[in-house]
Amino acid sequence: MKALILAAGYGKRMLPLTEKLPKPLLEVKGKPLIVYHLEALSGIGILEVVINLAHLGNKIEEYLGDGSAYGMSIQYSHEGPEPLETGGGMTKALPLLGEGTFLVVNGDIFCDFDFSKLPSLDEGIDAHLVMVDTPEFKPTGDFSLGEDGFLVDGGERDLTYAGIALYHPRILAGAKVEKFSVVPRLKAAIGSRRAKGSYHPGKWCDVGTPERLLDLQ
Repeated sequence: MKALILAAGYGKRMLPLTEKLPKPLLEVKGKPLIVYHLEALSGIGILEVVINLAHLGNKIEEYLGDGSAYGMSIQYSHEGPEPLETGGGMTKALPLLGEGTFLVVNGDIFCDFDFSKLPSLDEGIDAHLVMVDTPEFKPTGDFSLGEDGFLVDGGERDLTYAGIALYHPRILAGAKVEKFSVVPRLKAAIGSRRAKGSYHPGKWCDVGTPERLLDLQ
């Protein structure tokens, strides 16, 4: 399996820290956020990684190189000066990811999730999302998780998407390389019971503001 690390965002909420440094290279306890992901992925044998780039993406490529320093192979999906959002970024990266299920990780999260706990996608399932408790800074969660493991878009919406997921390429069927969010396609999959999830009770942080980064240190 290959992994896609989403690292193309502007990081506007992290200004001025992201004025000259992309958010995935911000350090927690002396190590860039994105390096934690690479180490976790290589630790379970995922050695082929694609990283999408836009804002200050050259700095990420310069820092990580071809991945050999981490015992893996890294390829880069360049989106240009304007990030393509989740759907567009995934679509542009598909030629590098191949035709099988792939793992997606947001480059700006800090999490102790064990990637080896992700299940294989069942037949007909387009996505599997890792969910966490909704943090205090969010007014509501994203989805709920039914007892049968299927995601529910409605009701309490008591859980938040952790930024870790498995996707089958067919969730992007017919998509063009343009700026769009994958969320409408994901919600359609949830509505037709083609999306499952699992709950992670451990450490997780969306490193979205300088204050949250400081709390992590």
